[in-house]
Amino acid sequence: MKFLLIASDADSLINFRGALLDALVEQGAEVHVAAPGLSANSPARARLEGKNLQVHDIELRRVGMNPLADLKTCFSLWRLMRDIRPQWVLSYTVKPVIYGMFAARAAGVPNRFALITGLGYAFQGQDEGGFTRKTIHFIVKSLYHLSLAGSHKVFFQNPDDESLFKQLKLVNATTPTVAVNGSGVDISQFSVHDIPQPVSFLLIARLLGDKGVREYAAAAREVKRRYPQVVFNMVGWIDDNPDAINQVELDEWQSSGVINFMGRLTDVRPAIINSSVYVLPSYREGTPRTVLEAMAMGRPIITTDAPGCRETVQDGVNGLLVPVKSVEKLAEAMLFFVSQPEAMDAMGAASRAIAEKKYDVHSVNKVMLEEMKVVSRAS
Repeated sequence: MKFLLIASDADSLINFRGALLDALVEQGAEVHVAAPGLSANSPARARLEGKNLQVHDIELRRVGMNPLADLKTCFSLWRLMRDIRPQWVLSYTVKPVIYGMFAARAAGVPNRFALITGLGYAFQGQDEGGFTRKTIHFIVKSLYHLSLAGSHKVFFQNPDDESLFKQLKLVNATTPTVAVNGSGVDISQFSVHDIPQPVSFLLIARLLGDKGVREYAAAAREVKRRYPQVVFNMVGWIDDNPDAINQVELDEWQSSGVINFMGRLTDVRPAIINSSVYVLPSYREGTPRTVLEAMAMGRPIITTDAPGCRETVQDGVNGLLVPVKSVEKLAEAMLFFVSQPEAMDAMGAASRAIAEKKYDVHSVNKVMLEEMKVVSRAS
């Protein structure tokens, strides 16, 4: 049994799919992984090969739309599949899904699966966006419609994305779909730690506008006017996404003392341990992995009443939901914890309980393996 997993980022294979890859190996599969950034001297390659995986470096530009480069990506994936002859292909994130499904169908792979982990730049803010964003939205919709027609099943990480794809007819009515509870979280690796006092806040994200980082900084500024001692931590990095904030903004947040920027961390657990409340004011997610990690470590959550985010929080039980893009309501939620820190312990405990019951990575992966018929439902 040969299984090929295709990604747009090498590190995500370990950080988000590591447990799934381990489960496939345990089933006796010959597991292949393909992503850009897996050259011979890549640390990610060494870690993946240490898991007894067959590793393939591919040419794929995660962002941007260059027809010739994307055609080359599609052809290289087809050639890879013709060489290794996998019986199963699973791809996730936009370009691996689109070009992976095209290539898998052309290569005659008998079991083809796509995982929609979020809608990304092309689907965010297209109504108020300019010509370029609307054009990208149209192209990506068309490519999804064509490529997913060749898949045998499409996984989603929240029911809102599943409904939207059906509403827009990006998935054929005859193609089965399954909503799973995100990527899951290893609750043994993300264990509970006491909530530190005084109250501090944390955001972990790529520094994109659609992640709500500007709203986080603006709300932090409002809170610090009343409570200057409150700390607002931020973990992340600026990448080449068109929606990324600029360095000038980040520098101003730091120099003014509004944000304590911690950079990009390979292990986010120390940042979560040293913060009291986790905040993600995102406009839309698949299911935010960082929220699940913070929940597993017993942290109350502030996030938006948006697809993918709202599923993680029972409002008033393990955290607070706020409207998308509302700096005022976000600041109010932060002030709730500043003024009532005693609420954090109960909400943090509720977060851990929800993570154990709903988001345990092994349970999530079991559903996916069963739905792909890699394992039987009785096993």
